[in-house]
Amino acid sequence: MDALQTVRLAADTYCGRAAGAGAQAGIAVVTGSVTGPRLRVTKGSGASSSEAGSGSQRRGTLLQATEVAVHFGGVRAVDGVSISVSEGELLGLVGPNGSGKSTMLGVLSGLTRLTTGTLEFRGVRYDQYRPARVAGLGIARTFQTVRLVARLSAVGNVMLGADRGAGRTRPRVTRPRTWFGLEADTRRAACEALELVGMSEYAKAVVTDLPYGLQRKVEIARALASRPDILLLDEPVAGMSQGEREALSALIKQLSEQGLTQVLVEHDVGMVTSLCPRVVVLDQGRVIAEGPPRTVMQTPQVRDAYLGGDYAEA
Repeated sequence: MDALQTVRLAADTYCGRAAGAGAQAGIAVVTGSVTGPRLRVTKGSGASSSEAGSGSQRRGTLLQATEVAVHFGGVRAVDGVSISVSEGELLGLVGPNGSGKSTMLGVLSGLTRLTTGTLEFRGVRYDQYRPARVAGLGIARTFQTVRLVARLSAVGNVMLGADRGAGRTRPRVTRPRTWFGLEADTRRAACEALELVGMSEYAKAVVTDLPYGLQRKVEIARALASRPDILLLDEPVAGMSQGEREALSALIKQLSEQGLTQVLVEHDVGMVTSLCPRVVVLDQGRVIAEGPPRTVMQTPQVRDAYLGGDYAEA
């Protein structure tokens, strides 16, 4: 039996409502929301005590990127970007195509290497960390294109994120294991994350059999199941219907109200404007504006970036 078969069998042994028990995994489902169950995210442990440090960050800043540059040969995808994200903030990161938004998310999540610059999370410098270690700090992300394990069910995919979250609080060698080698709280956390995004009825469906919009929900559930301290969302509503977009917008707002820090990359400017109290606008790899969205989107620099000089002046 290979590893994927083991995960599939373990996932299928449990997927139902597990109210209360999920608290052990850092997630509690609360009914009464107009968009379905509400997820309360118990903060992860973040950096271990050996990694904790005072750092150079101001009080309240969770993540700080300073003078970040990413060059691919002669292409400067990101060119001297500095961004700070405060604890509990819902920050919008916007810009025209090719402005460096997704590259910047890759940098923050450790998947894209910096050419120059520094990254700090809770005062701990992490720009030399491998992606798995970055995830262990409490940084989770979704992708612009769906990245799921094709042979697994929806709950099996989400369990991969839930198992990562469990590993942040207890050393793997000391965790009680089930017969399949995956904890009951991991399974519960995965099922509750699916319930949160409205995917419980598809828990056992193989992800390749699901429509694109539902696959994106599975990816978001997987990120939430890891109990992140910060969630990086890369165009989360791409490929979704209007109803699905509205439901996911409500979910993002809900999580923000519960204190989860989020960075939202999205081409839907109306969605970003309605959700994010602050936005950072990138163009050609540089920050061209920052501040309240309704004000920022009306500045000449931003209008020129989106519309071109001739249209912006019209």
